[in-house]
Amino acid sequence: MNIEHLLERIRLGEDSTLELKRVVLRPDGKVSDPHPDGLSDELAAMGNAAGGLLILGVDDKRREVVGVPPEQLDRLEAWLTAICTDRIRPPLDVVTRHLALPDHAGQRRPVIVVEVPKSLWVHQSANGYFRRVGHAKRELPPDALARLFQQRSQARLIRFEEQEVPDCTFDDLDALLLRRFVKPEEGDATAQLERLHLLHLRDGRFVPTVAGVLLGTLNPARWLRNAEIIAVAHSGTQNNPDDQIDGLEITGPLDRQIFDALHFVRRNMVTAARKRLGRIDYPQYHLDAVFEAIVNAVAHRDYSLHGQRIRLFMFSDRLEIHSPGALPNTLSLASMTRLSVPRNEILASLLARYYPVDDPALGKRFLMDRRGFGVEMILRESEKFSGKKPLYEVIDDLELCLTIYAQAMPEGTA
Repeated sequence: MNIEHLLERIRLGEDSTLELKRVVLRPDGKVSDPHPDGLSDELAAMGNAAGGLLILGVDDKRREVVGVPPEQLDRLEAWLTAICTDRIRPPLDVVTRHLALPDHAGQRRPVIVVEVPKSLWVHQSANGYFRRVGHAKRELPPDALARLFQQRSQARLIRFEEQEVPDCTFDDLDALLLRRFVKPEEGDATAQLERLHLLHLRDGRFVPTVAGVLLGTLNPARWLRNAEIIAVAHSGTQNNPDDQIDGLEITGPLDRQIFDALHFVRRNMVTAARKRLGRIDYPQYHLDAVFEAIVNAVAHRDYSLHGQRIRLFMFSDRLEIHSPGALPNTLSLASMTRLSVPRNEILASLLARYYPVDDPALGKRFLMDRRGFGVEMILRESEKFSGKKPLYEVIDDLELCLTIYAQAMPEGTA
């Protein structure tokens, strides 16, 4: 961080991306000013706008560095972190730096510089919804709040997967993961990735999009905390921790998550066998259908829902896949088998074109099927296996749950 540039900004005063705060401590070391509720409003207002800097330890009236006690730096940072986590919903991710800046007499004093990125989400702070306008926060009236939700894609008017991930850089992308998208005969690699909506060119540099992070980084959850699968297997029929026999947090690029989740099901699925006239296996589930269900959950879930992950539960009599997000507006449970309306069009298109499936036993050439028959196949093949039709349910307009029932083991199997 350029110290001279930062000092010049302080001398010029607050603007739409700079907030200055003097910190006043009580004798017991607790902060009496600024109030945590008011500071949460300032931080959320920046995240809801273009982002910016908050500097703790600068008098905003005199535009002078006054510093904070060096022995209180860690305590102040913990106080700030608690504000971002507990008083802002969804929690606001910030980056903090401890710097020493000269005051008017040239003496260097500690300050805390807080970098607030432009957020992917709309944040509610202690006193409501705010957005930074000029050098002050402004409460968002209902119409402006609705527009902001639309711009941030939570109203599905702009595709969330195309949004830039501000704190991710081109260097964070993995070259081997990107290789599948680049054709040497088609020219510049970054231009190709931009055409596929994996990168955006902003201010002369390429910034990964949500789709780029999900497919092109080794750990998407570093930037999108919800981009994971939680898988748990139980010995009984209830979600009882005492009955848990296996559990896994599945991370990585989306294609790896899909195959790791399928491997988890294979590992924990009961496969009985009859050996009287040659071995005949009786697995609990039709693996093609389970594979299709996992692909659909990963490809069609709502990645804009903060902190919600795909959850895969295995029980002795059934398998459940909980996918964040209700059905897209034009779909209903009744129309799912007849219509294909992908929530994430870019992800669906790329998984259908660039991700071949090498295992012929899974009955697919690519991860996604462009024909849109996946749900119909899940229902048909699973019902053949178990005699019970799988159940799709929308829960509280927040997630889609698919239940696939296990095949009962025939008599004489072991």
